[in-house]
Amino acid sequence: MGASSLIILFVLAVAGTFLFLWKLKNKKAFLWLSFLSLFVFLGALYYTAHDLRFKNINIFFDKEIEFFGVVVNNPTIKDECREFAFELDKPLKGKILVKTSKYPKFEYGDQLKIKGRIRKPKFKGYRDYLAGKGISGVAYFPEIKLVGAGGGSPIKSVLYSIRNRMNESFQKVLPPLEAAFLNGLTFGGYSGMTKDFKIAMKESGTTHLVALSGYNISIIIWVVLGIFVYFFNRRISFILTGLFIAAFVVMTGAEASVIRAAIMGILVLVADRSGRFYDMKNALIFSAFLMTLQNPKVLLFDVGFQLSFLAVLGIVYLKPALQKLIKMKETPGFLSWRDNLFTTASAQLMVLPILVLNFDTFSSISLLANVIILELIPITMTLGFVIGFVSLISYYLSLIFGWFTAILLYFETGVIKFFAGISPSLDLNFNLTGLIFYYLIIVGLIWTVTLRKEYV
Repeated sequence: MGASSLIILFVLAVAGTFLFLWKLKNKKAFLWLSFLSLFVFLGALYYTAHDLRFKNINIFFDKEIEFFGVVVNNPTIKDECREFAFELDKPLKGKILVKTSKYPKFEYGDQLKIKGRIRKPKFKGYRDYLAGKGISGVAYFPEIKLVGAGGGSPIKSVLYSIRNRMNESFQKVLPPLEAAFLNGLTFGGYSGMTKDFKIAMKESGTTHLVALSGYNISIIIWVVLGIFVYFFNRRISFILTGLFIAAFVVMTGAEASVIRAAIMGILVLVADRSGRFYDMKNALIFSAFLMTLQNPKVLLFDVGFQLSFLAVLGIVYLKPALQKLIKMKETPGFLSWRDNLFTTASAQLMVLPILVLNFDTFSSISLLANVIILELIPITMTLGFVIGFVSLISYYLSLIFGWFTAILLYFETGVIKFFAGISPSLDLNFNLTGLIFYYLIIVGLIWTVTLRKEYV
């Protein structure tokens, strides 16, 4: 029996089980779950069609060739080199990743002539990661010549230009490490960070701070909404905030975690505006549906997508279960330490197997590090945006804000380094069986503590 037949039998078994539970318990939720499980077939067909479009390319791999195309994203600095996505012009067809030296700089929309080899990534994990972004190959340090500019969207060009100027303003008023960390907090990513500091963030369990999760986006939404409400009526403020968030998603490179958080954030605004109740569970499902509809590969190959959604599921379902299980007070506590503790614990426990499988790491002291830092992040991010916009008016005025921001950044980066230095190494390993068993335990805990009364 082939793998496809096993999947079909598994889906039918799941659908039949939910149908049986519906008959037994007369709960509509089970009927819906039985119906929705059958959509796996439709999802598989849609994924296959999407994959066929992705494989419809014309690229000569491992040959020294000359080719033309256009830069289709905002180039970033990673591991001491500059990299960008590159859409190939005819007669070639497809999208590749180009890794080159830091200088000369290239920008979104630049039209380039490149001479070199396009290679398929050797490691399956990296190959799958790039496939999730629609990239088929990589060109390492080829010969590059600029032949034109303005080949992309004018709107994207403006947004990327604003982001780059704000990053430059951070570099002018702050030390290199603090400027890079602030850039990560406001726009996401590790650009400009040293290898040692990236390792320190991983060992202290604080990498999520520069992943632009729902926490970061919610801060931006309410700060921006508060500013617009001061100048406009509420209806116009909601519209302008929605447009700002959409522009921000494009500005940051439209990573999976940002898109998910932005969709859920905009749904909060819509619910507030229409006077309806906001259900985070429904919002999470809706955002996942939209994202997989646009690119089904994120479901399998985008670790950021997986971590983002699992973390939110942990906060929605596991956090209440842990609070009831431990029976700790529900008040936030001084500097919201109690709320930050449960939020971080639930998110970390939910993503633990994925972190270990993909990065061979898990920080045992991340809870304490995050409890200390998280309450300071909103004001740090706000000051970051203030520095960026004020720098457009006056460098000296941005320098004043930079002094205050530097104090917070010194403390935050110091905490990260300190906890990275005392973090004990944990030798954890997960295979498929262990992963399934782990999540069965999590589901069992949530069911027993919080959901059983609702469905039994």
